[in-house]
Amino acid sequence: MLLITDNHPFRYETENLCRAFYPYENIKTVKSLKEIDNNNTNSNIPSDYDKITCFTSIKKRDDSIFLQAKLITPQGEYCSEKRLAAPEKCDFLSDESGADAPKPRGFHNKAKDTFRDKCELVLAQAMFDVLTRAVGKRPKWGISTGVRPVKLFFTLLDTENGEEGAVRYFQNELLVSREKTELTRKTAEKQKPVLALSRPDSFSLYISVPFCPTRCAYCSFVSQSIEKAARLIPKYVELLCREIEITGSIAEKLGLRLETVYFGGGTPTSLTAHQLDEIMLAVERSFDMSRLREYTVEAGRPDTITGDKLQTLKDHSVGRISVNPQTLSDEVLQAIGRRHTAQQAVDAFILAKKYGFDINMDIIAGLPLDTLGSFRNTVDTLLSMQPHNLTVHTLSMKRSSALTKSGAHPSDEQISQMLDSAADRLDAAGFYPYYLYRQSRILGNQENTGWTVPGKECLYNIYIMDETHTILACGASAVTKLRQPHANRIERIFNYKFPYEYNDKFDILMQRKEQITGFYEGFSNIENK
Repeated sequence: MLLITDNHPFRYETENLCRAFYPYENIKTVKSLKEIDNNNTNSNIPSDYDKITCFTSIKKRDDSIFLQAKLITPQGEYCSEKRLAAPEKCDFLSDESGADAPKPRGFHNKAKDTFRDKCELVLAQAMFDVLTRAVGKRPKWGISTGVRPVKLFFTLLDTENGEEGAVRYFQNELLVSREKTELTRKTAEKQKPVLALSRPDSFSLYISVPFCPTRCAYCSFVSQSIEKAARLIPKYVELLCREIEITGSIAEKLGLRLETVYFGGGTPTSLTAHQLDEIMLAVERSFDMSRLREYTVEAGRPDTITGDKLQTLKDHSVGRISVNPQTLSDEVLQAIGRRHTAQQAVDAFILAKKYGFDINMDIIAGLPLDTLGSFRNTVDTLLSMQPHNLTVHTLSMKRSSALTKSGAHPSDEQISQMLDSAADRLDAAGFYPYYLYRQSRILGNQENTGWTVPGKECLYNIYIMDETHTILACGASAVTKLRQPHANRIERIFNYKFPYEYNDKFDILMQRKEQITGFYEGFSNIENK
C-alpha cells in the first residue's frame, strides 16, 4: 500500500489509520511521488504500488485550509474533502514552515485545542470516510489509534465539560462506536477510586525477568528460553539484585513512597525458588515496604508453577499472581508453542488457590485453530474456577513474532464475536472492566480489557496504563517512566534489552540511573498536597 502525505506532518497518525483497515498490507509512506521516482512528475502511480494508494493532503488557499483524502483501489476511487477557515499562519504545513515537522502528538493520545490538532482530526475523519466506503467495514474504535483510550477519556472529562461531553467527543469526533465508548466510560469510572490512592510522591517498582520455558508463537517481547539462556541467569540474578539496591537507595534519598511491586517478564517463575528468594530479599532490603498496597508476580506459564515457588512467594508477602493459560484448547496450545496442556493450567490454578493468592488469568482471542466454540469453552471453564481477574487480550500480529511470519490470520468477524461473547459472560458473572489498552497491529482493530470482581483490581495495571506516577524499573528490557509531580511531564530511561547486554554493560547502565535524581532536581516539594 502506498500512502502519500502531501504538505502535512501527520505521517504516524495516517499510517496507523490505514493499518486499522489494511492490517496485513506493507505500507510505504512518502511525501510525494517524486520520492519514489525523481523522474516522475505527473500524477500516475508507479506500477509497483498501484494496488492500493491513499493520498492525503492539506493545502492553504487564501483564507481557507483544504483537506483531502483519496483512496485508489482496483475496485474504484473514493474521495473526501473538508474545508476549514484558515488562521493567519499555519507553521505546521510544509510549504509555510520550511522545517522538519514537529514530533507527532496525536488526536488519539491527547485532547488538544490548537488549529494543528483540528487539522489532524479533520484529515483523519476524511480518511475514515473513504476507507470505510472502500473496505466496507467500520472499525469500532473509529479514528482513535492510541494505546490509552481511558487516559484520553479522563482528559476529555476536563476539556469537554464532563462525562456527557467526553462521550460526545468519542462518538462524534473520534467516531468511536457506542459500544466501545461505553466500555471506556465504565473502565474510567472503576479506575477513579484507585487513581485517588496515588500521591505525588508515589511510585511503583517493576522487576523484569525476561526468561520463559519456551517462546510462544505470538510473542514479540524480549524474552529468552531457559534452555538457551541458562548460562546467563546466575550473573543476571546477581546484577539484578545490585540494580535493585541502587534503585532503592535513589528512591530513599528522594523520599519516594512505594505503592506497588510487579514482577514481569517473560515468566519470573521460570527461575528457581532460590533465585526468586534472592531477588525478593534484595527488594525487602532496599525499599521501605511498610506502605506497600500490592505485590504481584507473573507466574504466567502453568508449567513453571510449583509448590516450592509458591511458598517462596508467600514467604515474601506476595499477594497476587497470574496463571495465564491463554486458551484451554490443547490443539491451540500446541499451535502457539506452549509445552503444557489445558489440564496443567487448571491444576496450576488449583494449586495457587490453596496458597491464598489473588489470581489473575489471561486469555487471547484470535489464536490459530481457535474457534468461537472453543473460545467460549475457555471463558466458561475459567469463570467456573472463580479467578479474581480475567484479562481478555486480542491477538496482536507483531512483526517479530513467529505467528505473524507464518501468516495465520483469524477473521475480524470471529474476533469481534469472541470479544462480545466474553464480555457478556463476564458481565453476567459479576465482573467489570477496570483497565483497557490497545496495541498496533491488533486483530480487528480491537482492544485488551482487564475484568475483575469487585475489590480485586490489580492496582499496578491501572497505574501503568494511566501513567499515574513514576515507575522505577530494574532488569533487562525494563523501562523506567518518570512522572513529574503535579504535572503530566514524563521521561523514560531505557535499560538494555537483552540479558547478555544487561550482563556485559551493567556499569554503563547504572550510570543512567543518575537521570532519576536529575529528573527530580528542582522539585523541592514532592510531598502530597
